[in-house]
Amino acid sequence: MLMGGSIVMLIIGTLYSWAIFTQPLLVLFHWNLTTTTLAFGIANFSLAAVGAVLGGFWQDQVGSRKVALAGVSLWGLGNLLAGLGTPTFGAWWLYATYGVIGGIGAGMAYIAPLALVSKWFPDKRGLAGGLVTGSFALGAFVYNQLIPRLSDFHAVAVHAAGIVATAAGSGGMPLAPGAAPAMAASETDAVMQVFITSGLAFLLVGLPAAWLFRDPPRDPRHTATAADVGYPPSKVLAMPQFYLLWLQLFANAIAGLSIISNAVPLIADLTKLSPASIAPLFGTVSVFNALGRFLWGGLSDRIGCNKTFAAMFAVQAVTLALLSHAHGLTEALAGISIVLLCCGGGFGTMPSYNAQYFGTRYMGLNYGLVLSAWGFAGLIGPTLLARARDLSGSYAETLPTVAVALLVSVVLPFVTRKPVAARIGH
Repeated sequence: MLMGGSIVMLIIGTLYSWAIFTQPLLVLFHWNLTTTTLAFGIANFSLAAVGAVLGGFWQDQVGSRKVALAGVSLWGLGNLLAGLGTPTFGAWWLYATYGVIGGIGAGMAYIAPLALVSKWFPDKRGLAGGLVTGSFALGAFVYNQLIPRLSDFHAVAVHAAGIVATAAGSGGMPLAPGAAPAMAASETDAVMQVFITSGLAFLLVGLPAAWLFRDPPRDPRHTATAADVGYPPSKVLAMPQFYLLWLQLFANAIAGLSIISNAVPLIADLTKLSPASIAPLFGTVSVFNALGRFLWGGLSDRIGCNKTFAAMFAVQAVTLALLSHAHGLTEALAGISIVLLCCGGGFGTMPSYNAQYFGTRYMGLNYGLVLSAWGFAGLIGPTLLARARDLSGSYAETLPTVAVALLVSVVLPFVTRKPVAARIGH
């Protein structure tokens, strides 16, 4: 179950590699940063606020396998269609295919293995959930190592970075036809071929992995507890604990998702270095997003989910405040690594948090509803950060505001208490 779930998570985790496409798309189609980043925001929203909820509901009815198979199919199809039609139809096609179709599929494929391992490993939910979600973050690490090394894509990325650097140096950005030198049709084909090939690879690898899924058998000798039975979604939505968990996930995700979607231009903005030289380095530090999922998830099994989230909020607040003043590459990468470690930790810890409060019987839909916080964070955070960059010319001015919001969020875990009946469970 861990192997199949990890492979499925690996392929949909490539969504977190969006930063490597930002500058090539910006220059190829004369978009601004907000337009380019919105594709990532829509995909995140579709994943967490739509796909995870639909997948969670369906998973509770038919089991994890069918949901995972459908999710992988839609994720692969979304990438494939994006590569085939974006040059002809423009940004709206990318939003509809990669963002909506692919994002919904990724959400369905995300919720299925999490619900599955929470049932298979009731005594190690934090660690098991962290290992599976860690593979989601590893998908970005692997993809970031492979794609920038493709000769055709690398040439386009370097060319695009040079145009962006020249435009920025002259006080402008290539936002409209004629504002920057036209790029060759072969360069557009090189970028679109990455989407097409990726979609096919996701189908070939992900569908056999999803086929391995099966729910654990019920033991008739087992005495059910409140955690085993669980609260139905109708009751969960009436509980203040649901909204407190939702807010905690939203607060923890917004900084990390904003950085992931804008990582390459953000580091370039702070350090004044070439984006082409930064992209492989960000691909390397993105592994911290994976490490955080099982490190913080495992820690939550020992100290509790509440204290774990409070610690992650505090660490991120301090880090972002310092990052806004970082100008050296080492300091910038270190700060981003810490934020990614905590962002990943939220996703590694929340499945256990959810199961402890609401049980596992309706884990699919209940956790899907909590995950909608991820969708809103992924839509709002990256888009606002990109818009601030378009308007002010700098990312650094926005980071202290996010730091203050995270510092205020430290109080949320301490006012969150388990439902009374759930305290007899795990």
